Amino acid sequence: MISTNDFRTGLTIELDGEVYTVIDFQHVKPGKGAPFVRSKLKNVKTGAVIEKTFNAGEKVPRAHVERREMQYLYNDGESYHFMDMETYDQIALTKEQLGDAIKYLLENMTIAVLMYQGTPIGIDLPNFVELKVVDTPPGIKGDTASGGSKPATLETGLVVQVPFFVEVGDVIQVDTRTGSYIKRV
Repeated sequence: MISTNDFRTGLTIELDGEVYTVIDFQHVKPGKGAPFVRSKLKNVKTGAVIEKTFNAGEKVPRAHVERREMQYLYNDGESYHFMDMETYDQIALTKEQLGDAIKYLLENMTIAVLMYQGTPIGIDLPNFVELKVVDTPPGIKGDTASGGSKPATLETGLVVQVPFFVEVGDVIQVDTRTGSYIKRV
């Protein structure tokens, strides 16, 4: 059991037989009445986000989620297949389970797959991934001084804003939390 006073972003808890990840929380101490914790919780299986208010200090069961290193193999149109690096067992996750993480997946990439009671429930992406630019308008000479940006399509289909000096074929680093350009590699 964990106290609602100890909530932090990324913590997994059990609520009504489901597993939720804390994505946002706020401790509120009103002038009258008891303090409480207002939270936003994401269902790890369905991806649905709910808002829930807890009394301060209320105990909730903590969900123990295991992380397993797996290699992303391929997408068959419906499922995304991963292989356990130790046992060579393969598992499949749906688009709903992966959510926006699909935009950052490359074949043969090593990813941490989240397991709850032996069932895969999602993946934990690294904070930064390196992707190749496959399409972007050419930069115009002299534009780099203005500090603007242009759209670039990456090998996974993700579109990000990049500086004018980035060209087709460049490999760039992208922040998976914000979906923004970090640097050219």
